[in-house]
Amino acid sequence: MESFFSFLSLKAAFLLIFLVNFSVGHKHYRNKEGGDGVQPLSKILIHKTVHAIHEKASVHVYPVVLGTTGKDYEWVTVNVVSPNPSANDWLGVFSPAKFNASTCPFTEDYYEPYLCTAPIKYKYANHSDANYNKTGKNTLYFRLINQRADFAFALFSGGLSSPKLVAISNAIVFANPKAPLYPRLALGKHWDEMTVTWTSGYDISEAVPFVEWGFAGEARTRSPAGTLTFPRGSMCDEPARTVGWRDPGFFHTSFLKDLWPNSKYTYKLGHRLYNGSYIWSKTYNFTSSPYPGQDSLQKVVIFGDMGKAERDGSNEYADYQPGSLLTTDALIKDLDNIDIVFHIGDMPYANGYISQWDQFTSQVEPIASAVPYMVASGNHERDTPNTGGFYDTNDSGGECGVPAETMFFVPAENRAKFWYQTDYGMFHFCIADTEHDWREGSEQYKFIEKCLAAADRNKQPWLIFAGHRVLGYSSNSWYGMEGSFAEPMGRDDMQKLWQKYKVDIAFYGHVHNYERICPIYQNQCVNSETSHYSGTVNGTIHVVVGGGGSHLSAFSTLKTVWSVYQDLDFGYTKLTAFNHSSLLFEYMKSSDGKVYDSFTISRDYRDVLACVHDGCEPTTLAS
Repeated sequence: MESFFSFLSLKAAFLLIFLVNFSVGHKHYRNKEGGDGVQPLSKILIHKTVHAIHEKASVHVYPVVLGTTGKDYEWVTVNVVSPNPSANDWLGVFSPAKFNASTCPFTEDYYEPYLCTAPIKYKYANHSDANYNKTGKNTLYFRLINQRADFAFALFSGGLSSPKLVAISNAIVFANPKAPLYPRLALGKHWDEMTVTWTSGYDISEAVPFVEWGFAGEARTRSPAGTLTFPRGSMCDEPARTVGWRDPGFFHTSFLKDLWPNSKYTYKLGHRLYNGSYIWSKTYNFTSSPYPGQDSLQKVVIFGDMGKAERDGSNEYADYQPGSLLTTDALIKDLDNIDIVFHIGDMPYANGYISQWDQFTSQVEPIASAVPYMVASGNHERDTPNTGGFYDTNDSGGECGVPAETMFFVPAENRAKFWYQTDYGMFHFCIADTEHDWREGSEQYKFIEKCLAAADRNKQPWLIFAGHRVLGYSSNSWYGMEGSFAEPMGRDDMQKLWQKYKVDIAFYGHVHNYERICPIYQNQCVNSETSHYSGTVNGTIHVVVGGGGSHLSAFSTLKTVWSVYQDLDFGYTKLTAFNHSSLLFEYMKSSDGKVYDSFTISRDYRDVLACVHDGCEPTTLAS
């Protein structure tokens, strides 16, 4: 999203219009924002590699067979020896293990040894031991996940920009590289339906995918799964079409239907091979959704821009996603108090390096396998020039939305257009796709109005709008420089819908910080309260929750009257509906899971129906 700076211009007149010199209620800042926003793998100019194999250099990796105890990850030990060590030497992990080719398929600019694909991760050879620079010897530890192929490690000199291939390791492999892995739950199109999507190495020509599921301790049923994948040709630009490409495997989605409300189910992923044998995953659990409008305790987590990170320290020299594991681990720790998760865009920040999607689905697997993991499309999933999006940048690295919409199910009519509506108990959610046109008259605008109008506020009093880019309000520095304090044109048309349909809260990512805005309409706060809101819905509360893990975004030094709370740190939000009249909002830091900002909403159905400015139903004087 740093590419957004290319749109910015310093216009003092706009600043004078939008800025006011009131102080913000509360601020908590970290001293270090961290990260440069550049995908670490993109710094490796793998196509410039030259052949420099040295007979006295070596790389040895063990164990040779991984996952023998059934785990989908394994720590491996790598012994490195170099006769000419340097601080710039680095070790890349390649998968498949045979990573050179007779020719590269996409350009004539590549030459021997024909390294056409970037590594899936890397470390500098002196990682954790600076003595390597003198001795030329080091032992490193890598955490590998099952990615459907074997692995090899390669030692390079010359740094990332002028790599010289010095030594290649032995190959290692998981016991079953094709195993079904990384299940992602999502709500289906009906309240009593749960979808399960997972990744495997089995095409339908090899095995039939299905899910075996049922109540714990009772007879189970089997539901078939559909299978999808995507080829290199479906990528829209570099690097996804070139050095970032890696075979993504196969994605299977099964629809578990006619679920009983609020019931605990067990499930496992299966593949029936054509020789009659079966391949099974481990057993997982989930709790089905409450009936729409059901009066029970319901807890929803919302955040954006989490990214991914490596638990072994690989790729982290740029501090690319410094808070990603903090947020992931905080959610895992609190999982018993979470019913559903919304990750509103910018998921792994793969940016065209397809191997990173496996890393991301593995990272969130403890969460996504247990509760519905609903996603939205962000610029780092969708944006590629000349591909029909609203923004003509290559923030997705040529992915143009294909991996996200194939690997994650959402109940959209067309997943290439990532907007959808979904219900969870007393909540009604309208999820926008901010990478497509949302302005009045557009296809998406019509959908959003239809979605908001569909909320039965008697049964589902809590109406939530969410999208990736900030269509409402943000005190972020680059929005401040633009003078709009949101996406240009963002709220011009949308605020009419929020007001007309009395949206309670609107959530956004994209900006990597946390900020809460007062209940607001047409740039004016409509309620002076900051911690408890009650009665008529006069305006929508806007929340920026893009501090899920990626490098942080600074706030503008210019103050905005509508900003209630700002935090330059990693965190997430939670909504707790106690009943039809009482809602609790909490913002937690990922570092400790503690609440740093909160408010409550208390009201009755008549308060939602009440006439407000630009939010009144027509009436007649006829008797």
